[in-house]
Amino acid sequence: MMKIGFIGLGNMGGSLARLVAQVERYSSELLLANRSRDKAEKLAAEVGGQPVSNEEVFAQAEVIILGIKPAQFEGLLADYQEVLEERESLLLVSMAAGLSLERLEKMTPSHHRWIRMMPNTPVVVGEGVISYALSQQAHQEDEALFRELLSSAGLLVKLDEKQLDAATALAGCGPAFVYLFIEALADAGVRAGLSRDISLQLANQTLLGAAKLSQISGQHPAQLKDQVCSPAGSTIVGVASLEENAFRGTVMDAVQAAYKRTQELGK
Repeated sequence: MMKIGFIGLGNMGGSLARLVAQVERYSSELLLANRSRDKAEKLAAEVGGQPVSNEEVFAQAEVIILGIKPAQFEGLLADYQEVLEERESLLLVSMAAGLSLERLEKMTPSHHRWIRMMPNTPVVVGEGVISYALSQQAHQEDEALFRELLSSAGLLVKLDEKQLDAATALAGCGPAFVYLFIEALADAGVRAGLSRDISLQLANQTLLGAAKLSQISGQHPAQLKDQVCSPAGSTIVGVASLEENAFRGTVMDAVQAAYKRTQELGK
């Protein structure tokens, strides 16, 4: 049976390992490595698999998902070049922001294949986004396996690599912007006299319901917005206030700033 290895079990690495563990035929074949072995042991006790060393992952796994920081890639892969030289072609998966497939390929022997992906945090509840791109060496079977392993994450979107940094800024960073908006809505409710608990419930459900309606209605968000805005009503006055305070431009600037930073991380 094919072994799936994880190196780096932080928030995202651990979340993805839990998703892969839901795929029954691979759940007992997980190899889990982390700088703190205690974290690997706890996750193995939770989802199955084995806590192992980095070297054991590189030596035994056929698919290796790297959940480490961009700055750690070169050093880690250099440490295990001898093992990588000896192994037959492996599928390596990176979630490091900004690190191009070209750079990743230069860090490993040429017979290995790469998938570069960017997941976002809502994958934890099966409502996330994973955008990804394949290296030239990766083939159709690699993509099918990748999609099977992460099928419970939410939406998986294949892109040309040149689009991946933009997708990272929008979908990878986007949840933080949405959480900020939820917090602001809840604060506004408290300001208007609602309890903190009720305000947060209303804000969460409003975002959840609006996103779902936008997703399934087939209507442009502008049309849905117009349906809420009656003439001289409360909503259009609130929308006007957002427009006066450059709400759209501020959101676009935030995504652009995140995009620029993502590109910087890859240099």
